[in-house]
Amino acid sequence: MKRLHNFCAGPATLPLPVLQKAKDELTNYRGKGASILEMSHRSPEYSAIHRQAVQRLKQLTGAGDEWDVLFLQGGASSQFMMVPHNFLNGSRTADYIDTGRWSDNAIKEAGLFGNVHVPFSSKESNYSRVPAEGDLSYSRAPQYVHFTSNNTIYGTQFASEPDAPAPLVCDASSDFLSRPLDLDRYGLIYAGAQKNLGPAGVTVVMIKKSFADTQRSETIPTILDYKTHQARIFNTPPVFAVYMVNYVLEWIEERGGLEYFRDINARKAARLYSELDRDDFYRGTVHKDSRSRMNVTFRLRDKRLEPEFLDRAEEHGLLALKGHRSVGGVRASLYNACEMESVEALVEFMQQFRAKHG
Repeated sequence: MKRLHNFCAGPATLPLPVLQKAKDELTNYRGKGASILEMSHRSPEYSAIHRQAVQRLKQLTGAGDEWDVLFLQGGASSQFMMVPHNFLNGSRTADYIDTGRWSDNAIKEAGLFGNVHVPFSSKESNYSRVPAEGDLSYSRAPQYVHFTSNNTIYGTQFASEPDAPAPLVCDASSDFLSRPLDLDRYGLIYAGAQKNLGPAGVTVVMIKKSFADTQRSETIPTILDYKTHQARIFNTPPVFAVYMVNYVLEWIEERGGLEYFRDINARKAARLYSELDRDDFYRGTVHKDSRSRMNVTFRLRDKRLEPEFLDRAEEHGLLALKGHRSVGGVRASLYNACEMESVEALVEFMQQFRAKHG
């Protein structure tokens, strides 16, 4: 079977070596006579996978003993509720930086549990940029500052962590493990796995123990309490998704870690943006200083050509380039497992399409 060039925003392309390992082990995991899909989450086999995934994630990010790693369910959307449920109450305030649909959804959920201050919003400009440091007007004493590090729909990304007056809480779903993190700034990081880390079905939460200790005192339902999951594997985790995450983490290690992916992702994005900027046949949709290295969004000068562009691209083996339904246009997602070969194939097609229609 020929593998095509997959630019899907999520669930996204996975490393071929990981898929091949899973294929080889699917019906008989390491000679145990059963699939990992059929094994108890309390079995020695899964327990070893779980521990190894936690250890690998800590090693890659540089997280020490002060951090706990949780594998939860419900996607990032469940964390929109779970974070404020644990850390807000009627008197506490959290600051939420608004740079896209997902941060807007997080703001709405947080408002159910406490006071929300928005130090910056780019909604009026159709979320075409992220803030510069001088744009942020924080509240007096926020419990935490929440931001979405990369915005899949609009194609913007924070170049680095905001300089905040409180621990950062980050929805890192679409750029997690694409570059190193300054963990000293964070209290909690969460990410749906289906971009850079594995298949859909598991949400990674990294929580600093000292931040967990600032949890509000009111009763929290057991399964929504971070401390429940910090203490033990409370309920059946998404076993196969964690199994896949463990192999993706191994693949990231083998390729050179987060520094390697920071550099290769920068090169991939630069190659595609340079093609966009050649003339005005293709037009980027966000401010240049806010451009994402994960999700490159653009329109054609003549928008009537976009359906043909997308159709012809698929015929050339370039998959899932249609922009999000709320904004239209074109979107190429360049996550870790998207190889430079795929970017070059897309650039070559764009040049051919311009030559024909420009």
